[in-house]
Amino acid sequence: MNMKKYFEGPATSLDDQIESYATSRVPDDQRWRRPAILLVLTGNVTAMFWFALGGQIGFLVGWPMFLIPVAYMVIGATLVGSLIMRIASQEGLSLPLLTRGLGFGTKGSAVASLVYAVNYVFYFIFEGSIVSHGLSELAGIDINSAWATVVFALVALVALFFSWRGMHSMNILQRFGMPIFLILFAIGMYMLASGYVLVGPGQWEATGGFTATAMWQAFSLANGQVVFQALIATDYGRFVKKSVGYVGTAGLMLAELLMIVVVMILGVFLGFTMLRHFTGSTATPELSATDPGLYFAVVMGLLGVIFAVVTQVRINVMNLYSGSLALSNAWDVLSPRKVGRQWWMVALLVVGVLCYPVNILQYTDKFLAVTGIMTNTWIFILLADYFVCRRMLGLAPRNNIEFREGRVRNWNPCGIFAMAAGVAVGGLGVFGLYPSYYASFIAMFLGPIIYISLTMATRGKYYEPPVSTEAPTIERTVTS
Repeated sequence: MNMKKYFEGPATSLDDQIESYATSRVPDDQRWRRPAILLVLTGNVTAMFWFALGGQIGFLVGWPMFLIPVAYMVIGATLVGSLIMRIASQEGLSLPLLTRGLGFGTKGSAVASLVYAVNYVFYFIFEGSIVSHGLSELAGIDINSAWATVVFALVALVALFFSWRGMHSMNILQRFGMPIFLILFAIGMYMLASGYVLVGPGQWEATGGFTATAMWQAFSLANGQVVFQALIATDYGRFVKKSVGYVGTAGLMLAELLMIVVVMILGVFLGFTMLRHFTGSTATPELSATDPGLYFAVVMGLLGVIFAVVTQVRINVMNLYSGSLALSNAWDVLSPRKVGRQWWMVALLVVGVLCYPVNILQYTDKFLAVTGIMTNTWIFILLADYFVCRRMLGLAPRNNIEFREGRVRNWNPCGIFAMAAGVAVGGLGVFGLYPSYYASFIAMFLGPIIYISLTMATRGKYYEPPVSTEAPTIERTVTS
């Protein structure tokens, strides 16, 4: 077989490429080989976010303590991701659709989908802001100006173009985007070594001094990614062939995460090397030294901006794609009028442009804490349903998870209440009633414990709707 075929998806109609089975099962003949899926996921590996997160954790705890929360992230995300991806591949369903049958109901899943979509709005703005900051540095444009917003919107339109046909157009982008990324990065490292004093691991010391609090803050940042990386991978993992087992899905996750660790370590190196070149109050140099769009523009000039644009487009196609899946599910159960997946990408782009002036890079730690609470609670409830309530306790069918309207309840109070309780308790930490870095950990354990208890107490009666004489709604496929 031609090696090229291992990195391509199966042929399908243009309509199916665009809609990408956003509200239906992925057919068996539309499954992709793992190398092709891993190629698409490399867009996530080279995201500017990882440079920034690596720098932030490095500044918090220094070296080699940096490796402890990162190892937790890799191990945790590999385990969670392999489980969730395997479920998605067996069912051929996206996470929002799985949520309907796994404890939330059709309309209840819309709530989780909206939470999910908010994550992608943040990451879309985050990556786009990095590019805009680089262009602003080069052209002398104020990052808070209207012109900077225009720059953000123009680059976002490029990402929209490459995400329009879903997995197929993203596969093409990542295929030629990765070599360009590697070449430009190598040039950047050469220019850095030629013009700057490099700061090695022996000088990577916590900027505020190493403390237990700093380590917990680092773990909190990592914990948000334990689940979120599994979520991203699963949006593409539903295309994995059913024959791939847990070892296969774990291999996909581990390969992606190990590449991410390399980028994070480079982020620490770049952060400490560039820290002395920025001035201002204590926080300002650190914020600048964890802004890749800014320091790549300083080091490489125009090439740095091109590098940031290529990188941003490669990851923002994924943010637009996954966000559109979540919003498609939410709208599908809330309105009889169908809206194609591609138009939800347009909506995400518009929201991102409107929110750009907030400069969310300065709120990264707070956002990751909040989303870590919501997404971790949600996903651990799904895992508790699948592996405990279904497989161990037999409260619902083990396979063929139902998601169609009329076949599951509109609202499953067990999932809704459990998630609300977990998020509420986690929120108390965000509001200062206890240290916020504990919040996502408490929420992600509390939610599934409550869910299992409620499902056992109700004997699983909320999985199926009350007996009705009406015919169940059939699966609907939206065309563009």
